[in-house]
Amino acid sequence: MLQDIQPRRFDIAFKRRPAVDADRVAILDPDGKILLSEKNGEAFLPALEEIRALAGDGRLDLHYLFSIDDTAFHHHPGSVQVKEGGRFRYVDFQDFRNFGESWRTFAGVTAGHIAQWYRNNRFCGACGTPTAAKENERALVCPSCSLVVYPRISPAVIVAVVDGDKLLLTVYANRNYRRLALVAGFMEVGETVEDTVRREVFEEVGIRVKNVRYYKSQPWAFSGSVLMGFFAELDGSPDITLDEAELGEAGWFAREDIPPNDSVMSLTSTMIEAFRNREFPA
Repeated sequence: MLQDIQPRRFDIAFKRRPAVDADRVAILDPDGKILLSEKNGEAFLPALEEIRALAGDGRLDLHYLFSIDDTAFHHHPGSVQVKEGGRFRYVDFQDFRNFGESWRTFAGVTAGHIAQWYRNNRFCGACGTPTAAKENERALVCPSCSLVVYPRISPAVIVAVVDGDKLLLTVYANRNYRRLALVAGFMEVGETVEDTVRREVFEEVGIRVKNVRYYKSQPWAFSGSVLMGFFAELDGSPDITLDEAELGEAGWFAREDIPPNDSVMSLTSTMIEAFRNREFPA
């Protein structure tokens, strides 16, 4: 999956690590798009030395985000304005899905996830005072009312509903993503994860499930989420009542009719392939 970047090592531990020229920097434009630098046919977050050259004598206010092997990633929330043109361009986070399954894709969307959190919490949500970065952890604090804000991670479920040798597959409504998918949704306040599985399946396709079994999880920076994958068995009628606001299509697919998917970037694709190949549920 996207986060499986071995043998490279991902280190998210908070540190006060000084930046060096070879480090990478996440810069967002006012619309929340992220800056890429293209060299030798490859696009990646710009190196600090490129940003220094653009900033001139300007001050670079960098926040350390994480490291992969010896390369650190930082966020620059300050006033350096990088215009598109030449080797620089801004892209939507979803565009990273077209870059292929690589550690650079994982690094880019993860850096963007944290950078967006910094950007969206520049002011205290309780009193409106500008926030400041805490010195000893990855958090923002209000100097006026002492409110502490941590990076937002929204829990969500992916559900593979099974009826014997058939799998329930869906197509999202009103999205550019048109591949076959599974039932999915965010947790609500007060729910257990298992409650979320049962509610989302019933809301989206009008059926009930039993024997909910955990499969795997995945950090999914595209939506600021951690995804938790479950397999569940049909409980009762297989008749589908479609929530047309969420789904464009839904249907039962026999195992042999499920098209193979060469991409296992997402938890959804991994779960569909696990069912198609009889790897899970056992």
